[in-house]
Amino acid sequence: MQPILDFGIRMVLALQGLGGWLELPMKFFSLLGTEEFFLVVLPAIYWCVDSNLGLQVAFILMLSGGINDAFKLAFHGPRPYWYNPQVKGMATETSFGVPSNHTQSAAVVWGIVAAYLRKWWAWLVAILVVLLIGLSRIYLGVHFPHDVLVGLLLGALILWLVVRFWEPVSAWAKKLTFGRQVLAALLVSMAVFALPLIPFVWLKAAGWQPPQEWASYAAGVFSLQGTATSAGTLFGLLAGVAWFARQGGFQTKGPWWQLILRYLLGVAGVLIIRYGLKYLLPDGDSAVALFCRYLRYALIGLWVTAGATWVFVRIKLAEKAN
Repeated sequence: MQPILDFGIRMVLALQGLGGWLELPMKFFSLLGTEEFFLVVLPAIYWCVDSNLGLQVAFILMLSGGINDAFKLAFHGPRPYWYNPQVKGMATETSFGVPSNHTQSAAVVWGIVAAYLRKWWAWLVAILVVLLIGLSRIYLGVHFPHDVLVGLLLGALILWLVVRFWEPVSAWAKKLTFGRQVLAALLVSMAVFALPLIPFVWLKAAGWQPPQEWASYAAGVFSLQGTATSAGTLFGLLAGVAWFARQGGFQTKGPWWQLILRYLLGVAGVLIIRYGLKYLLPDGDSAVALFCRYLRYALIGLWVTAGATWVFVRIKLAEKAN
């Protein structure tokens, strides 16, 4: 493993040697692969563009997050600036390095949008953006090249699976009763949570600890907060879709002022739930805190696909689908 890490360090140092003028554009491209960026864009797609596409983006992003957490724990690899003090870490990361979550998330999200549009230029844009995001993570000193490569391959595999099975699984789920749809949503979210839990328990049982030379950087390597976020959000999204479909659904089309008001009102609800409950509920990695985090993000997902859309229809900011 050391030859791979040493080769990666040489590549990182070579990129950083091109000059500090690249830091700003690289941080911009890195932003395009962050969870925060997707959480801003995702509701806009669901409420104002196409709810089916928005659901696909949300589903694949949350699924990818759980899988990425599992592989990070399984590989438990360092970041370049943890491993070699010559590397300048231009961002702070406390989780394991491989695979790159930015690259993997970008691959699944930009890829699912390109698959939806079915245009050659959409695939070209998606590929370029994903490659630039991966390159930015190497330049910023937070990922080795192999971290990015593994993230890219995992993202491509998840993308293929979702594109291949979305329609048949959706058709099957629509035939279920509401109770069974909610149960299926719960089981999927529990599976997403269980994936990282397996290597987490294994590492804890083995008594593994980060090497001393990079232990000070690795404060969050054993955290399951991100996993609880992905699993909870996924359950809320799917349960909300199941409920609101029985209320008649909604149409995303409308005049521009309606779309803007929908987005502003909807995001206000997300922020109230996310930050309001954060101060009321315990936070951390205890079992109680993780359950509360799961619940908080389940409510956010439920708000996006059911609460906000119900409000839009009630106050005439959207029309029912049928």
